Amino acid sequence: MKHSVSRSVRRLMVGGVLLSLSSPLASVPERPLPVLGEAVLAQTAKQKTPARRTTARRTSRSTRATRSSTAARPAAAPARAPRWSATVGAPALATTLGGILSNSVRSGSWGVMVVSLTRGDTLFAHNGGTPMLPASTMKMFTAAVALEELGPEHTFTTRVLRDGSVNGGVLQGNLYLRGDGDPMAPRYNRGETPMERLARQVAASGIRRVTGDVVADAGAFENRLVPEGWQPYYLGAAYAARVSGLSINENLMWIVVRPVGSQASVTLEPASTTVPVINNVRVVGGSGGRVSAVRRSDGAIQVRGTIGRSAGPHRYSLVIDNPPLYTGGALRAALQGAGVTVDGAVREGATPSGADSVAAVASPPLWQLVTAMNRESINIFAELLFRGAGRAADANAPGSAHTALTALRGMLKEKAGTNPEEVFAADGSGLSVLDRVTPRAMVQMLDYAHEAPWGPTFHASLPVAGVSETLRGRMRGAPAQGNLHAKTGTTNTVASLGGYVTAKNGEVLAFAFIYNGGDRWNAKSTMDAMGSTLAEFTR
Repeated sequence: MKHSVSRSVRRLMVGGVLLSLSSPLASVPERPLPVLGEAVLAQTAKQKTPARRTTARRTSRSTRATRSSTAARPAAAPARAPRWSATVGAPALATTLGGILSNSVRSGSWGVMVVSLTRGDTLFAHNGGTPMLPASTMKMFTAAVALEELGPEHTFTTRVLRDGSVNGGVLQGNLYLRGDGDPMAPRYNRGETPMERLARQVAASGIRRVTGDVVADAGAFENRLVPEGWQPYYLGAAYAARVSGLSINENLMWIVVRPVGSQASVTLEPASTTVPVINNVRVVGGSGGRVSAVRRSDGAIQVRGTIGRSAGPHRYSLVIDNPPLYTGGALRAALQGAGVTVDGAVREGATPSGADSVAAVASPPLWQLVTAMNRESINIFAELLFRGAGRAADANAPGSAHTALTALRGMLKEKAGTNPEEVFAADGSGLSVLDRVTPRAMVQMLDYAHEAPWGPTFHASLPVAGVSETLRGRMRGAPAQGNLHAKTGTTNTVASLGGYVTAKNGEVLAFAFIYNGGDRWNAKSTMDAMGSTLAEFTR
């Protein structure tokens, strides 16, 4: 880190109600947040993506093409969108950026900071020390503290342990499923699911019957499933999946409806023995489907509606309310498939200190998770990585938002010269309405990340303007295309962009653009104009 640069910038219950499952899956509100309401799982080949997202989508694939939600644009666009300019010299750049900001939005407030990491001087500042809602640009802070505390090659290991003896294939005791913060994302499954791999290892160890229970241990993290500051109307949406030290499938279940002759089949993926499914779906003519799901107070899911006789599988995602218990039930279902019977129940609990390891599966390396998190803005990844960093920094406490914030502030103070009071993170994703960062703190973090040993990993994790992920459609045909790489952030009241751009003269610039207000679309256009102006800057 260049110390001269640091000195220059130093100045919610959802259960028991009918959930809407008709909308596409979104893991982050990169556009306005949805309001949940009663709806049905209705899908046709010609149906367009709804403007407001709720819990899930029906899809023929389990992969996700996008992590952002769709929003209606403002009724009136500005008469002329801000334009980028080529400028020579720092004073001219400051004047140009100030001109772009003026009258750029109808309401709201801006915080902007631009620093040359090459020369160590501040090129532009507007409300640089003002705390603002960052939205998903908070994920850059999460990436930085996770890479700092854990290292790019770190993996999260989920284990199965036992507390009794095995005689003649019979375990006289319990199996413990102990989580370590792995989201167990389906994108990384190769042939087998993680639970299937664990079950196969258990069977290979010689166990054929368990006289005790399957105990789900989520004690690696605090037991708070919903971070502080998440709004109640988020909680049925896929982008607000629950947070747990023992997770599965990014804490989303899939309801899969198929016609099987004259009957309808309704199953869960991944399968779990702890969530009963009540099937009231009828088979009718045609190839469409119209299905509703009610999450009952006893934990069961009642599925009703119709599916066409010639329809393919219809898939709908739903947030898992209790990830540890669901994951424990998924292991039990996988054990059954592997020929291992369990006499007892599935329950939550702690693993005894003397338990013996039976099976283990590891997550992809941290760099891969960070890349997916930043490029696609995946909230559940951010929450788990944030707590994982907090746990690594304080071995005497479970990972939590508090321990992670302490680690983040410590890193920023010691390595970036940041006033720790300029960053408050109630969560790791930026979804919390309590989060606050200053543009100055964001640029200082970017400055340190640029020089850190894990800096290349951090840089590579950011979307590229006009090229990839959440920036694919922005700044196309402008000087920033293929050059500027940054993290986006958008909610109903926030538009933000933070990252790096190389100026025309070769200087590496770090920038933070944060807008808080209701005129997001004009704010984004303003950010794009400023980004390309930086790309054309020279002196």
